[in-house]
Amino acid sequence: MSCPSKGFSNRKSPMVLPLSSPLSSAEPESLKIVFAMMNGSCDSAPGLTWEVRANNRRFHRRKKSFLCYRWGRYADNVVRSHKYSLLTFLPLTLFEQFQRAANLYFLLMMVIQCVPAISSLPWYVTLMPLAMVLVIRGLKDLINDQSLAALSSFLPFSLSPLKARRRSDSEINSRPCDLLISQSFSAAQWKDICVGDILRIHKDQVIPADVLLLCSSEPHSLSYVETADIDGETNLKYRQAHKATHNALTSGNTDMVLAAFDGVALCEEPNDRLYTFRGQLHWQGECLQLDNEHILLRGTVLRNTKFAYGLVVYTGADSKILRNCGKLRVKRTQTEKVLNRVVIGIVLSMLLVSLLMAIGSGVFSYGVPRETYAWTVLVVNGNPVYTGFLDFWSYIILLSPAMPISLYITFEIIHTVHSKFIGWDLDMYWQPRNRFAEVRNTVLTDELGQVGYLLSDKTGTLTQNRLLFRQCCIAGEIYGDASIRAEDIQPMDLRWNPYSVGGLFMSAPKLVERLRRQQCPLVKEFFTALSLCHTVMVEWKDEHPVYQAASPDEESLVSAARELGWVFLSRTREFLVVSELGVHRKYELLALLDFTSRRRRMSVLVREPEGGLKLYCKGADMVILQRLQNDCPHQDKIERALELFAQASLRTLCVAVRPVPEASWDQWRKTLSQAAAMATSDRNKLQEKLYDQMERELQLLGVTAIEDRLQDGVPETVALLQQAGIKIWVLTGDKKETAVNIGYSCKLLDPSTRVLEWQELKQILQSSDPEMTFCKTKRSEVWAVDKEMTGEKTAVVLTGSELSEFELGPDWGATFMKLASRCQSVLCCRVTPGQKADVVSLVRKHTDSVTLSIGDGANDVNMIKTAHVGVGLAGVEGGQAVQNADFALSQFRFLQKLLLVHGRWSHRRISIFLRYFLFKTSSFALVHVWFGLYNGYSAQRLYEQWFIPFYSVFYTAGPILCVAFFEQDVSADACLKWPELYKRQDRSSIKVLVMYLLYAVYASLVFYFIPCGVFSDTDFEYQTMAVTVSLAATLAANTEIVLLTRHWTKYNFASVITSVVLFFLLTRITHSAFLFRKAPTDYNFHGASEKAFAEPVVWLTALLTSWTSVLPSVAFHGLDIILNKNRKCKVHSECQSVELRSNLRRLSTRRCSFNLSHGPSQLNGQNVDISGR
Repeated sequence: MSCPSKGFSNRKSPMVLPLSSPLSSAEPESLKIVFAMMNGSCDSAPGLTWEVRANNRRFHRRKKSFLCYRWGRYADNVVRSHKYSLLTFLPLTLFEQFQRAANLYFLLMMVIQCVPAISSLPWYVTLMPLAMVLVIRGLKDLINDQSLAALSSFLPFSLSPLKARRRSDSEINSRPCDLLISQSFSAAQWKDICVGDILRIHKDQVIPADVLLLCSSEPHSLSYVETADIDGETNLKYRQAHKATHNALTSGNTDMVLAAFDGVALCEEPNDRLYTFRGQLHWQGECLQLDNEHILLRGTVLRNTKFAYGLVVYTGADSKILRNCGKLRVKRTQTEKVLNRVVIGIVLSMLLVSLLMAIGSGVFSYGVPRETYAWTVLVVNGNPVYTGFLDFWSYIILLSPAMPISLYITFEIIHTVHSKFIGWDLDMYWQPRNRFAEVRNTVLTDELGQVGYLLSDKTGTLTQNRLLFRQCCIAGEIYGDASIRAEDIQPMDLRWNPYSVGGLFMSAPKLVERLRRQQCPLVKEFFTALSLCHTVMVEWKDEHPVYQAASPDEESLVSAARELGWVFLSRTREFLVVSELGVHRKYELLALLDFTSRRRRMSVLVREPEGGLKLYCKGADMVILQRLQNDCPHQDKIERALELFAQASLRTLCVAVRPVPEASWDQWRKTLSQAAAMATSDRNKLQEKLYDQMERELQLLGVTAIEDRLQDGVPETVALLQQAGIKIWVLTGDKKETAVNIGYSCKLLDPSTRVLEWQELKQILQSSDPEMTFCKTKRSEVWAVDKEMTGEKTAVVLTGSELSEFELGPDWGATFMKLASRCQSVLCCRVTPGQKADVVSLVRKHTDSVTLSIGDGANDVNMIKTAHVGVGLAGVEGGQAVQNADFALSQFRFLQKLLLVHGRWSHRRISIFLRYFLFKTSSFALVHVWFGLYNGYSAQRLYEQWFIPFYSVFYTAGPILCVAFFEQDVSADACLKWPELYKRQDRSSIKVLVMYLLYAVYASLVFYFIPCGVFSDTDFEYQTMAVTVSLAATLAANTEIVLLTRHWTKYNFASVITSVVLFFLLTRITHSAFLFRKAPTDYNFHGASEKAFAEPVVWLTALLTSWTSVLPSVAFHGLDIILNKNRKCKVHSECQSVELRSNLRRLSTRRCSFNLSHGPSQLNGQNVDISGR
């Protein structure tokens, strides 16, 4: 069969670029400026105000004052990320600590307590918990900041895995480097580097500053750098020195030539733009244009290059990487927001109660008979109003324990421990990469138990991002068969190719025959495009090229071309070398139009060895098809192949070519170079316009089809999370057909799902009653797999362009979210990284649910940052997603354990802790209100003064911490077996917390009035009653813990017993005669506990009081046990029926390439799982 070549025979005919036509009045003003600058000088470029003079330290050195402060325009190269010194630690940490409202509140309480006229408690009672909070937080900050790692073992929680900032700064600043000093290179440290210095950088060394590459040891002064620490990409990128500096500085003794180098670089002011640089080098009467390919950034690593020489341009804080070290966005949990509102309510209620008690004090004082001893004692200065005023402040002090100051620091401890549990979980350990789950933001662990919407990337997140070249369509003919499993493909005989290393999962003998016999020019052009149109770097190992690509797609395409005889051998800034069926051909690289998420394509403009110019372009089909020449041959067949590939869930790229006339290239090149030197605000837009003009009149060569398999466990994970009540949305840049098919493969959709597309959805949004119209809408006839089973389930499929139309209707976003909440899922296709973040913002704006975004690439960073919780997968697309995430995982299936187990446990533990904490502090403090009714509203305290701080620190803290650490209502296996438990757990809502506050009010009434009633007509004095109430409050608090605990460990038993023992021990100590003699004012309960504990009525009253106070809790837990028994049976039955129905229907009605790629073993595993249940 002959190869169809219609339309290609005239590929060398002259073509005129639109750019070559005269400028019309419609052209942008900036484009006219470019042409006006054609004949201008290099000096006219504006915006280049940063002057760097080589080998001139005096010009750049910063000045120093007598106080050791430095100033000047140029920063030094010293990193100062630490905050504290010996002199500044105390004032700075106190300033930061008292910016927290709770700390400031208790500081004011302590100050008020120092006023004798209103002090109802000693000042040190408030100082103890405040000092504990300040000291723990201060030590934590100090250890993180300084080299004090030995102290970390004394803290009750572990610190960040990062090194102490000062120690890290010291290590970085003392790294070695070679610095040109006095006509020779000498050993120096990073901190010694100054702007204008000349550096020698060796292989595998980290670049210490932003450096202008002058020359290197490689031919043409090419250098390779690894940018993993900047953008997370592990592939090598090349940088090349300017030809003028390369020729001059490598012609003789390099050290001597560099010592005499006196060039002046004019650059942009320091900025945070990592991927752009603009400047000029004035040297020897020439003006050399500089761009990003001439710069080695700080933090990158020199690879595959023996050494390189460079001129330091930006140092320290002026370097681009440090300019990007901005503050992270602080995320607050839903629990914290609820807690803050409750605390505000507690404070306002406390102020109101204090006001009422002050009014009562004034009224009571006014009723006291004058000229009596009581009037003299109770009424201050004989003024009842003044007495009430003083009692107002006294009651504020007396009720201050109800404001839980230690709650915030305890939260930090609990969150840190929960984070450690996640990191230690072996079920989330990924052995191939030796990675555990990582918690990068410890305060969000309880948010994992409240997720309502999961927004996921597809490629690399649901799929493996291990791309296999399975099929291609060239000139309308399809090669390869994707219906056969990759493992079952019979390898082709490629022994004729010395560069073949295997790994081609495609069987196409006809294609190999045509390539070797060169029967079809289009096939040759197709693979020439694959071997040239990329940014892959090559490294030779064992006489075979090893490719390092910016994306798995590029590596897969270049590797496929290598296996079929088109071998990419090497690249420099100016040339690409390719072996075409054993013949080495050297292409001159004239321009590289790089890929961006906005362009969605990339192109290379090359000069063939024969002298002709060609533009090779590859990109998304929706972009390439718009740029084809009229009557493009084979277009219809290739578009049909695109549909077939998409239905098979394959990723596609279109490949095109275009010959470029020499005259058009000359004018386009001049215009582009002038545009690159402009400083106008629309310079980037102008460059994009020039790129667009070049990428026109393309001839379509064919399409590549790449398979990206689902990760292990994705279908099961999706099914479990949906049963847990989590809405799963997929946001991808792939075609609609690909996204829908993958939705079926991963069980996001099933055959009974009705797929709602934009036209139907738009009609619903425009209707007068969208919700009613939505219920009546007929099912979609396009995507429904089984028409008979299409029923109640609905999924929405939208594209990026359709999402942008939401702006047409002011209420469409809110209405859409109401409808989406009733849908099974939403799939957003062809979306940009910005649109992914916009979708997350839409969900956050119109729902109260917690959102979780998960992705693995740099294009997912925006949505990861926008969501309440961001999860980054450590995939093959670099580390940017992980670096910007709150949690880092290695596999999507680990979400099962992260959300359904750790998230649920963490949220439940913190909810219990919060409710109990408010109960025990409020019930303990409110007793003083009821006591005030019987002491003339005089703000007299009921408890012995040392009991007040000991109650929170020693008597009740240990048991609740053990509950917050270890509590489990069900095991981990049960959480995964019954995912419905996730959506049925208790929430820390304001309503629940208010109920516990009312419960605390009830307990405080019991604490006071039962002992008051017992002792009212007896000879027992005030101190005996105080001891009885203290004992009852302590027993009640620990009894409540016993009722709340369902999972008992040795630590729980020990903490409860220790708390009760400490009460009796410390009470006897503070009531001892020894302390009374030392400080009778502070220890005025001499012998009170000894007398009280000897009376049976005290014990009986305390036990009766504590039991009665927790009676509502006992009743509630008993009722919950009765109801929970039926609930568990119901959950078990629901779980069984859902799993059976989903699997049987799915397997019997639909098969796609993802199911086939997993093979029979996965299906057998599903059957075993069903029978096991």
